[in-house]
Formats: sequence, C-alpha cells, structure tokens
Amino acid sequence: MKELKFEELTTAQKLGMVMAGIIRPLKPTDNYESFDENLEYTLELIRNHSLGAVWIPPAIPRRKEAIAKVKEAADYPILIMTDVENGLGEYRIGRHNAIGMADKEELAYTFGKVTAITARQMGYNVVCAPVLDMQNKWGATGTNIRSLGCDKYRVTELAKAEAEGLRDGGVLRIGKHYPGGDNPLRVDSHMAERYSEMTKEELLDYSLYPYLELMKDDLLDGIMTAHCKFANIDSEYPASLSKKVIDIIREQGFEGVAITDALDMMGIKAKFGDTRSKGMCVQAGNEFILPWFSTAKAYRDLTDCYNEGIITDERLDEAVRRILAAQKKVLEMTPKYTEITDDDATQFARINSESVHARVDEGLDIAIPCNKKYFFVMLVHNESEINDMGKVSVDTFTNGWYFPTRVAAKIEELFPNSYVRPIYQFPTNHQNCNVLQDSLGYDDVIFITFAEAPAYTGSDNLTHRIVALIKAMQYTGRISTVAHFGNPFVLEELPHIPRILMGSVGADNIDAALEVLAGKREAKGVLTYDVNFQ
Repeated sequence: MKELKFEELTTAQKLGMVMAGIIRPLKPTDNYESFDENLEYTLELIRNHSLGAVWIPPAIPRRKEAIAKVKEAADYPILIMTDVENGLGEYRIGRHNAIGMADKEELAYTFGKVTAITARQMGYNVVCAPVLDMQNKWGATGTNIRSLGCDKYRVTELAKAEAEGLRDGGVLRIGKHYPGGDNPLRVDSHMAERYSEMTKEELLDYSLYPYLELMKDDLLDGIMTAHCKFANIDSEYPASLSKKVIDIIREQGFEGVAITDALDMMGIKAKFGDTRSKGMCVQAGNEFILPWFSTAKAYRDLTDCYNEGIITDERLDEAVRRILAAQKKVLEMTPKYTEITDDDATQFARINSESVHARVDEGLDIAIPCNKKYFFVMLVHNESEINDMGKVSVDTFTNGWYFPTRVAAKIEELFPNSYVRPIYQFPTNHQNCNVLQDSLGYDDVIFITFAEAPAYTGSDNLTHRIVALIKAMQYTGRISTVAHFGNPFVLEELPHIPRILMGSVGADNIDAALEVLAGKREAKGVLTYDVNFQ
C-alpha cells in the first residue's frame, strides 16, 4: 500500500479521483449482469489509479466479494465508503434518533465505537456519520427521526461523543447533510429541490454549530452536501451545486473533503440534468460526486464536463489534493479498538431499550395491567397483505425494521387476554368498520402507529383516514394509549390521548415500548422536539 503522488497523476486519473464509484446492481431484474459489469469497470479504474473512492451499500448481496476485489485491486489507500445512520450488521438502532432520545454521551460513544469496528471488519474505512441535521419543526423524509434533536448544544455533545467513538474504532467521519437548515415546505429532496430561507448568519449560529465544534476537535473529516437551495445565500443553486454555500464552512477553516448526496435525486437531477450537474458539483467545491448508478457513465460525464470547461484545472487540482490527504489519513489510521466486547454489546443494546419516552396525564400510570382485555390496532404498510382472519399473511415492505407478526407476538406474550387487529396506513372502509365494531367488547383500545417516510414517499404524516378513525373513537374516550414510532410531530394531529409512548423506528424500540407499557421496564427516553400535544 502506497500513497499516490499528485505530480504523477494525469488529468484522466484526476477526473476519476473526484468520484465515488458506486458498486451495486444497476437493474434489479438482470441476474446481476449489471453488477458484474459495473464492478469490473470500477476495478479497472482502481488498477489505473483513476478512482478516489468507492461507495458500497452494506445490504447488497455480494458485498463481501465486492469489497474483497476492491482491496485486491487497490495498491493505494482508496476510500471505501458507506452510510451508517443506524449502525451496521447485527448492531443497529432505531434510526438515528434513538441516540438523541437515549440522551447519554456514553451511549453515543458506544454507537460510534461499535459501528466503526463493525465497518472496519466489513472492509470500510469511511462512514457517513454523524447526522448533524437539526430542526424543531416538521421535516420531510424522516429528517426528524434521523436527527439527534433540535438543541444545538446537546446535539453537538452527542455528535462529538459519537464521532470520538468512530475515531477510536478507526474510520474517517463524514458529517451530514451540510449545511442543515430548515425545510418549511417539507419537500423530499428525492422528489424535488428542497428550499430554505435561512441566512448565512442563521446557519452559522444554529445549523452549522455542530460542524464547527467538531472541527475544533479534529472530529470532522468530511461533509455530505445536501440538495437544498438556500435562497438568501444563493438564489440559483442548491447547496450541493453552490460555491457560495460550500465556501461558508471553508471560510471557517474546514479542509476536509466534501461529497455530494446521491445525484439520482430529483432535487438536483430534474433541474440541472444528469451530466452537467456532476461537473457543476465538483466546480462548486465538492471533492467527490456520488453518482449512485453507473460508474462508467459517471466517469464519461465528468470527462465531458472537463472538456466543456465546466470543471477547471485549478478546481480539479484542489479537489484531488484534498482527496489524497484523506487517503493519507486512512493509510496512517490506527484504530484504538478492533473488537467488540460483551460490555460494548450490552451498552449498544441500551440505546434502543432506553430511548422510549412516555407522556401521560397527571395521576395516570405509564404501565397498564397485563391481565385486562385490550384491543390493539396495529398499523401496517399498505404493501402488506392482511388475510380474512385479520392477520398479516405477507409483509412485503418492512424496510428492515417493522415486522407486524413480531409486534403481534410480543403483544400476545405481554397481554395474553388481548387481541391485535392490523389495518393499513390508509385503511379501507371495511377495516375502519371492523375496528369500530369489534373493539366494543374490550376494556381499552391501544393504537400502534408509525411515521417513517422512506425515500420517495414525500411525507411522514399519518393518513387522514387513520386520524379520522382515532378522532371518531376518542369522541367517547375509548382510546387509552398510542404507542408511536418515528416522527413525533404527526401526533399533533390527534385528539387528546391520555397515554402516549414514543420510540424510534426500530424493531427493538417497539419491543422496549411494549415492555414499558407492561411495566417490565422504565421509560427513560427524552423527547428531542417540542411537540404540541392536544
């Protein structure tokens, strides 16, 4: 393994350096022919010293093979990147907000440490974390459930602890999604360009506060730029394409690398095109583009942009020098810890179990008697299939965290005299009718709800039909409890509920919340946003 020398790189090699080659199937139905083609092209770039980084999603089949081949092909410290917002492998938490809700710096550190050790064992040397987004208003596409909270001081303390754990586990850290900011129109940047009216001064005072504090302690190796336009700073380009926005942190002394968020998003692609936008991102101040699809096309696009003069030699050289500096960091990096201890695993599990928050009326217990008859109404994804017996027979869209059959089994274990009725997020009239009719013979009604907003769904609201059902039942005070997971702001739409449990988007968080409801564990979590409950 050796450092590449800037003076020895040709322009063609430099153009490959400013790219995170993506290794993943390009078409889900082609029996991985596109995966093999994309992998081989990427490996050829690496052998020619013409690629600065690779991005390999951890969940794809053949990940181990891809990373092994990248390491075999590279005789220089190429950056091997991935996202780790909620952990890796068997060590996963309820999205990112579980750390904020658990609200303990030692647990944030453990998350970083365990995640970094796992990442290195899998072959990664760069991770996109911590998430530094903050806002105390409605977000879009799960911004709130990904964020550590809205208090800039507390977010910074937790993010520092996480970044220290990542450092001690031996990986470089990419903070995201620069520069933060609010999202008043609640736009999902996967679907359209986000927009904010925050000024440079407001960003420096609030959204960029964690970035600047991490920089002081040398805990920020890079940033991921967002597809959000800050109209009062740059009225034409989103942050990922805006020199004015990227320069804000450069003016504060930041010398790490900047990588774009995925360039397949409509927040950039619909307005600026698929080819020219890649060159514009580099010229604006990003060291890396993240194409998300074909590595070969991305390299051709960058070459075309250079030939058209969109990327200047001066900017290309600046970007490559920063990339080589990051690669040198990887080469010199010595992890403090390389193995996950039993104590680490125990601490990690506490993040999920201690991130359940409870809000109850005065004089009301958090726990309910386990021997009474409860009617549980459990939301499931519309993509699930519910059979005639009211059970989930096929669950086709769990997104890796929500397993209705597991939730139902946990309820039946803790509350054996109860019944679980699944209904869709957008329920049919028959489902609403059955819930209203069949719940009459039970002591209390309890709703299990979630708001996760995966990419390209645009919103994490509860549907109007679910809200209407809850309102109808609560006119006569029939609902004692809502256990909710994900964006807490959706609860502002509901009528007064005497007992509300809140957790993160994760299977273990649901188990922990149900155990809190059964009196088998304490609700230790904090609410990281100011929610206006009725």
